[in-house]
Amino acid sequence: MARGVQIKEYTGEYKQMVVETVREEGLSYREAMRRFGIGGAERIQKWERIYLAEGPKGLYIERRGRACSENGTKKGQPPKLDKKEEEDLIAENQWLRAENAYLKKLNALVLEEERRDKRRK
Repeated sequence: MARGVQIKEYTGEYKQMVVETVREEGLSYREAMRRFGIGGAERIQKWERIYLAEGPKGLYIERRGRACSENGTKKGQPPKLDKKEEEDLIAENQWLRAENAYLKKLNALVLEEERRDKRRK
């Protein structure tokens, strides 16, 4: 990009309005580009992709800049977990699922026993 050329910035509200108009009125990207004065159909296509993947709130996130050298994530995206943390979370999740299944089974057994006691009386 040439020096001194300023890149136009768009608000999240504006991006959302453009994408929703494109979807509601069935505009092509080029038609929307001309109608809203946006420099490039690819930009609208990218906004729509973000809108569909993350919803309207995804358009409000600042995404410029390089990836973080520490964890390899881009600005505006949640950081990736390291291997140890991920393994710990998976193990905890499995434990909680097993505990939940055990408690459900125990509850079912207690209810069944109470039903039997009521029948005997």
